[in-house]
Amino acid sequence: MQKTKKSVAKRFKLSGTGKLIRRTPGFRHLLSAKSTKSKRRASRDKLVAKGHAPALKRCLPFGL
Repeated sequence: MQKTKKSVAKRFKLSGTGKLIRRTPGFRHLLSAKSTKSKRRASRDKLVAKGHAPALKRCLPFGL
């Protein structure tokens, strides 16, 4: 039986169509130095690149 990689499960989730969604890194501190535009864009979730997605999906055998 394959186990879920918990480090991957904490950082990624699957969309309804099966694509992986991630958060933008680097937005927990030092926000006053970042522009409003970059903070606004970082608030949205992003898709994982196609090249990285298959390996990460193998770490999430039960979906999540």
